[in-house]
Parts: sequence; C-alpha cells; structure tokens
Amino acid sequence: MSTLKDKVILITGASSGFGAATAKSFAREGCKIVLAARRLDRLQEMANEVRGLGGDALPVAMDVTQPAQINELVKSAVDKYGRIDILFNNAGFGRLDWFEALDPIKDIQAQIAVDLLGVIWTSRAVLPQMYRQGSGHIINMCSISGWAAPPLYTVYSAAKFGVRGFTEALRREALPFGVRVSAVYPGGAATEFQKHIGQNKAKQHFRTPAWLALTAEDVARAVVNLAKRPRRSLILPWMMVVSLLINSHFIGLSDSLQARAVAPYHKEDIKKYL
Repeated sequence: MSTLKDKVILITGASSGFGAATAKSFAREGCKIVLAARRLDRLQEMANEVRGLGGDALPVAMDVTQPAQINELVKSAVDKYGRIDILFNNAGFGRLDWFEALDPIKDIQAQIAVDLLGVIWTSRAVLPQMYRQGSGHIINMCSISGWAAPPLYTVYSAAKFGVRGFTEALRREALPFGVRVSAVYPGGAATEFQKHIGQNKAKQHFRTPAWLALTAEDVARAVVNLAKRPRRSLILPWMMVVSLLINSHFIGLSDSLQARAVAPYHKEDIKKYL
C-alpha cells in the first residue's frame, strides 16, 4: 500500500523501544494506533505524543502472556476503529546469561511466554478480524538470533527461532485470504532492551560495535516501509546478512570462534554451579 493514512495499527510493547518509536512513525503517516503494553501511565504519554504527531491513539494496558487480556485488547480495537489493518507483534525481552544461570521461571518460562507465546496468541486473536476484512498484515519482531544463535542466547534464541518458524507457517496459511505475514530481524540496537539483559561479563564485553548498532528510529522506519511494501522478511542492518551466511556455510568456523571468545568467562563463572 502506498499510503497508510487512517490505517489501524495495533502495536504490542508500545511503551518503549522499538514499539514507541514505531508508534510515532506510524502517527506521522496519519494512522490510528492501538498502543498495548503493561505500563498504562507510559501508554497515556505515548497516546498524547501520537496525537500530537497527527495520528489517533487508543492506549490499552495488557499483558501478552494472558490470552484473556489479548482478546479484550482486540475487542477494544475493533469496537473503537472497526478494523485492524496491521498488527506489529513487538513485545519482548531478553535475559542473556549462561544457560545454567537462568532462573527456570523468571528467565526461561517468562521469555518463552512473552517472546514466543505472546506473538502466537496475539496473532491468533487478530487473524479472524483480518480474515473477515479480507486484508491485513501481521509483522512479527524477531531477531538476528532467530537465524544464528550465539552463546548466552540459549532461551532467547529458542523463542526467536520459534517466531521465525511460526511466521513462515502462518504466512503460507494466511496468504490466500489476503493477509500478509512478515518478520523483522534486527541486529544489536541501543534501546531499553539492553538495560534488562543482565550483567554477564561476557555479554557486557562483546557488544555490537557502535557503527553497526541500530537505533529504535532505524527499526521504526524499516517497519513503516515494510507496512507500505510488504515482503516476507527484513534483516537489519543489511550487513548482517554476511554473518548469517558465515554461520550457515561455515558452521564449524563459527562454532570455534564464538566458543573461544566466551570460554574464559564461562570457565570462571561455571565454578559457582559445579
């Protein structure tokens, strides 16, 4: 679609990071935006910003790990605007640490619930409305680690690999009914996400170089462009394609380099768990 004016956009995880930046970008296009996240105070602030940029907004406090709340979110969106044109499944978080250091509930279960099940449940709730319309676009926030899984990303990558597989299967199911399904695969970015990944020394040492790191605004522009010109997937920045090719075609070399890079840190920390 060449214009997004008056399109209804539902964004999860809209209170900060990629979600907040994307909401502002859609607002500049004149969209009607349903802002969903857990922090109502921040959502209300975002709604005011969206309106100030030329869009309309409906803030809804909800938790993507609760299917009943997701259903109420979708109902509120349809009651208010009559349709949902684009779903941006953006809610997510990461806990990056040695696998044995992750808490089974707070780190493992919670990541799977938010990063994978939240995407699946929200898509399932929205899809019938899009089928009734005969049109729609679901955009799932994934990650480069959904293609290539580095050390410390065991559970996060498991969730993102799941999102990639879910996106591919749903894309093929929904296409005959006028609904597009896409995934965005960003590399490292300077967002609030980085504040919650944990304090593992290895991760703190091996950061994405500044020249390669994305901003929330970079991703927001890409998502809006994807909404205008749908495609199956989008890797950001494009240079990350090189690392994915190395990972897929020279897997032994990739294993060796990454294992050696983190081994000294792991050997130091693993003593606490033996």
